[in-house]
Amino acid sequence: MNLFYSYSSLLGRRMVKCEWNLNQYICPSLSPLKTNSRNIKVFANSSEPNGASISVAGADGSWSSYLSRESPISGSMEQVMVEYVFGRKKATEVAHYVWKQVVQKGDAVVDATCGNGYDTLALLRMVADNAGRGRVYGMDVQKIALESTSSLLDQFASPDEKELVELFVMCHSQIEDIVPNDVAVRLVAFNLGYLPGGDKKLITRSETTVLALEAAKRILAPGGLISIVTYVGHPGGREEFEKIEGFASGLPVESWNCCKLQLLNRPLAPILIFLFKR
Repeated sequence: MNLFYSYSSLLGRRMVKCEWNLNQYICPSLSPLKTNSRNIKVFANSSEPNGASISVAGADGSWSSYLSRESPISGSMEQVMVEYVFGRKKATEVAHYVWKQVVQKGDAVVDATCGNGYDTLALLRMVADNAGRGRVYGMDVQKIALESTSSLLDQFASPDEKELVELFVMCHSQIEDIVPNDVAVRLVAFNLGYLPGGDKKLITRSETTVLALEAAKRILAPGGLISIVTYVGHPGGREEFEKIEGFASGLPVESWNCCKLQLLNRPLAPILIFLFKR
């Protein structure tokens, strides 16, 4: 899936034009569209008094209009994407909504770069069930990151939920060392770069990130997802993104759907990449 974004301002109104060239969505539940290729053009005008008016042109030239209210979103991926286009959702928030289309209660997931623990907590809430079957394997190369993650879990997770989380001070390239061989992993999440609030010189490196992706590919169950948020604004970030893009581009189309989400007029904005295993 290739997404192309352009932004413009006209007569003081916020206008957004999006064009999608869709071959396949990463998951059938994300859209009613099938596997046939089509182009969709979307024009959104946020000057509407009650929200944003959205006009969609189909492949046959017909148009449909919708109204996106300012009230809290319903949770549908389509609306989340519109919120992202309008600048009201961050890449990490979009990632969380995509995860919810894949992860189920009782699943095993991996947070390969825990950071301050926000992704770990989000994943825990997705997999935790009353039977205690879900599992979150979290890792980070920095001990201070796992201390922050543990502190966040202490605040917002119950003692029973915390029992479902295992944290390891290890490099993300060692994913296979923390997940038991008989465990089918539903999702592996990467939030790359440096630790927010930490030492900006300590960053993920392209060499170990590619090794981590290779390992994630091996442990991921069919129907699972590798989710990557990568940053290009720091030294080494652009190289890491290009290595990830090369890795994803080389995956066989018969067994993988790969896409990226990128803001074209914000060159330093986070880039979101999904690798869905059929």
